Amino acid sequence: MRQQTLSDEGFEKYRKPTRREQFLDEMDQIIPWSELSEVIEPFYPKGKGAGRPPIGVERMLRIHFLQHWFNLSDPAVEEALYDSRAMRRFVGIDLGREPAPDETTICKFRHLLERHNLGDRLFALIAQYLQENGLKVSTGTIVDASIINAPSSTKNRKGQRDPEMHQTKKGNQWYFGMKAHIGVDSKTKLIHSVAATPANVHDSQVLPDLLHGDETRVWGDSAYTGQGEVIREQSPKAKDFTNRKSHRSRPLTDADHASNRTKSRVRAKVEHPFLVLKQIFGFTKVRYRGLDKNANRLFVACGLVNLYMARRVLLRPT
Repeated sequence: MRQQTLSDEGFEKYRKPTRREQFLDEMDQIIPWSELSEVIEPFYPKGKGAGRPPIGVERMLRIHFLQHWFNLSDPAVEEALYDSRAMRRFVGIDLGREPAPDETTICKFRHLLERHNLGDRLFALIAQYLQENGLKVSTGTIVDASIINAPSSTKNRKGQRDPEMHQTKKGNQWYFGMKAHIGVDSKTKLIHSVAATPANVHDSQVLPDLLHGDETRVWGDSAYTGQGEVIREQSPKAKDFTNRKSHRSRPLTDADHASNRTKSRVRAKVEHPFLVLKQIFGFTKVRYRGLDKNANRLFVACGLVNLYMARRVLLRPT
């Protein structure tokens, strides 16, 4: 046990825990750090030779998760570690003994995850961990997609927009960026499948990638209308509960409207993960150039969304 310093909270008589500290304490308790670190360990530098030894995998992973939770860039999270005692405590940094990792080290760790597609593996491992703790995938899936904006300006070094991002029209508004496609369990509201595409890819084209194959019911908005055959090919036992869409020659009847409202009571559950992803974690804009880098961020973020939504269950005493 390390010795307390003057910077420790024990010397501040009237201090009380902040919401940030409570959140980080909860996440620290429920995240399987050793299992997640083992996924990264084979690809992490071993630090052989006379140079400075590398920072531990778990510490770098903790910093990486801080970036997702608080929507921080590489230099911003380095500055936050010096500014926030709650973050330093979560990462395990004592400024009386060592500095925080610099932004270059943080950037290199992120590139390591991107280069080896470890975001996908971390998401899958978190899903497995949740199932082992009783949060199993049921037989109902809700599918949906949401646009993640990208900078549309050409005022940059190359004088062009990101060629891997595209524009799409939603209503009367044009958007430029990527799409986050998710398949959500209808019972637990947890994300079990994720896909990232340019924004101009229609929602229905990614539908097969969002189904796990054991569904008995599939919900979706009107963008998935007419995909019954695709659903049956991927999940033979599944019934199509996607909303019906009106056509110029065939408007919806009162019965169709009533049916859509009934389906939407279940389908609305998919908005909860998107609320956590975009409003709480701040993933409304892409941070990097290129689809693969942002897809890696999306996979990790969705895994953390699942942990955030399941934290109350995971914290219950056994």
